[in-house]
Amino acid sequence: METEQLYKYFLQCSGVTTDTRKITPASIFFALKGDNFDANTFAQQALEKGAKYVVIDNPEYKSNDNMLLVNNSLEAMQQLALHHRRILGLPIIALTGSNGKTTTKELINVVLSKKYNTTATIGNLNNHIGVPLTLLSFTKDTEIGIVEMGANHQKEIAFLCTIAEPNFGYITNFGKAHLEGFGGFEGVIKGKSELYDYLSQNIKTAFVNLDDEIQKEKTQHLSRFTFAADNYNCDIHIESIKADPMVTVKYNGVDIHSNLIGVYNATNISAAIAIGLHFKISEAKIKDAIESYFPTNNRSQLLEKDGNKIILDAYNANPSSMQAAIKNFTHLEGSKIAILGDMFELGNESLEEHHKIVNSLIHENKIEVYFVGKDFYSNKVESPHLHFYSSYEDFKEYFSTIKPTDKTLLIKGSRGMALERTLDIL
Repeated sequence: METEQLYKYFLQCSGVTTDTRKITPASIFFALKGDNFDANTFAQQALEKGAKYVVIDNPEYKSNDNMLLVNNSLEAMQQLALHHRRILGLPIIALTGSNGKTTTKELINVVLSKKYNTTATIGNLNNHIGVPLTLLSFTKDTEIGIVEMGANHQKEIAFLCTIAEPNFGYITNFGKAHLEGFGGFEGVIKGKSELYDYLSQNIKTAFVNLDDEIQKEKTQHLSRFTFAADNYNCDIHIESIKADPMVTVKYNGVDIHSNLIGVYNATNISAAIAIGLHFKISEAKIKDAIESYFPTNNRSQLLEKDGNKIILDAYNANPSSMQAAIKNFTHLEGSKIAILGDMFELGNESLEEHHKIVNSLIHENKIEVYFVGKDFYSNKVESPHLHFYSSYEDFKEYFSTIKPTDKTLLIKGSRGMALERTLDIL
């Protein structure tokens, strides 16, 4: 089935899904294959649950005209998304980076939605499946699309750009994330910069933080709209940044008080300000949008429980984001406890990167630190304020007997560590 023909079926549907648990009435279901599943086997079930059409790539499962046979369901969905994007012709902002993608995307969305009908990536649906799903969620009423792009290996961002064809791009930062897949930090820079390559080749615009020397150098030949706090030679100058613990950013003499913790979030806020101004959002509306945004999903959330202040940043972690969180935490007042979980996908550099984190906290005597996970445990040192547990279960058994009160806690680790469980034992 050709893309144009499939598009006619798509236009009859209420939405797109790849998960039979999320089927809505009159939606179109794409039967994808994975290492351990073949959704073609759920084709009939999808129709029974309310899907109007099912896209399959195995003729054995075609039993009626509502099952649309294609050569490859995933490729069909990707090409359909590209076709839909071209039909709509709306401006699309793509963003990637090692840290802060989702928070920045949410901030950009709340700012731009003050003036435009925006549609943005839901959650972190940012890969070769998530990006097409995001594009297919755009409607004729969408005025600006915001597409988050994630990657853990070379050529992934380049491929996602061929589907989304962004008009604008923003890279939050280059950090030590997915080192295993990218082949080291230089590989991260190269992989994420594929967004810049696309923008350059297609004469599109990059939003650039000029305080980041790597990005400054990478984009000097690009059409760009810039912001900075330390560099005055930019389009949007951020006058000051404070974090105590919530981040306040001053622009054009006005303080914008966010509900985000950590000075590392100042860049995310600054990017949203710059992009808002580029799209002619008033300063008053930008301030209102940022001040009304509250983080969710375990990302830099400030919680209170039994007299404790808790910085819950347990959605994910890599060496760059971990060091940034620790640096911010050291500047906070009061009696402090840090609960830090292993960082995943670091390959051969994992033990060394965990060692660096441990080493950075050896002399921070005012912070009681609990390291959780086998890679941190492999870097165990004897210190009265550093504690090591090879598993969450071992940590839980000990920590549930402590019951801290009137403390400030930082909880951070990779998604697989699920350290938000700690809230249940506080």
